[in-house]
Amino acid sequence: MNWLQQAVGKEWTITPAGGLTGDAYIASKEDRRLFLKRNSSPFLAVLSAEGIVPKLVLTKRMENGDVITAQEWLDGRELKAEEMQHHRVADLLRKIHGSSELLHMLMRLGKKPFTPDEQFGDITARLEANSLLGEYGEVQATMTQLQRLLPDVRNQQQAVCHCDLNHNNIILTTKSQLYLIDWDNAMIADPARDFGFLLKWYVPKGDWDEWLNRYGAAGNNHLFERIYWYLIMDALYELSWYYERHELTKVESRLADLRNLNHDVGNVILR
Repeated sequence: MNWLQQAVGKEWTITPAGGLTGDAYIASKEDRRLFLKRNSSPFLAVLSAEGIVPKLVLTKRMENGDVITAQEWLDGRELKAEEMQHHRVADLLRKIHGSSELLHMLMRLGKKPFTPDEQFGDITARLEANSLLGEYGEVQATMTQLQRLLPDVRNQQQAVCHCDLNHNNIILTTKSQLYLIDWDNAMIADPARDFGFLLKWYVPKGDWDEWLNRYGAAGNNHLFERIYWYLIMDALYELSWYYERHELTKVESRLADLRNLNHDVGNVILR
């Protein structure tokens, strides 16, 4: 870890932070701690400036070309699942989706919107490659729904979407600050992709309108159709992923999810 010592100084004690990549570390000195990471995206600097992730205090390019970033380590905890309904989460998400700075930075980094038509073509090819279209009626039915709703999903306002709004990725500090971490899956997309996931997994359906009102979106049939389009798309990707790995129990679970989503879309149409 000599290269890390060079980045922050010999007076810091450095230990691995764990995780799958092995590229994250904790540096400690007296009562101060830093979270170190190797080769983070330049996007991190804008997230820090916007107050969405803990403050970035150091960026240093090493002789071997690696870039080391250091963020303030803040004491806190992950949100509990039931806390995802809180209005502060809606406020944070609205701030992210409304940030032109975040959007411009992702565009400068070469990110382009993954359009609904591209997504539809991609999932169609994947399902056909796995012979899933002909094997399960639920898959065919949901693909019909996706195609029918596709014109309404096109040409929506684009924003930076986190795309992994798991409660474990939202940190509440002991000073009551709220941060959204783990931006590896971020993309430019319809914000409904983000808040639809949050609504499905964390907010009772009877409270959707209230949550959307807090976020700043009108909970009308058109919006609900967009939400379900992305939920169906995600369920199909998960189904295909589990099918390729022969995890049949999880395949059955995703098929049940598709049946429920089809039913819910039907209810939206009849509202």
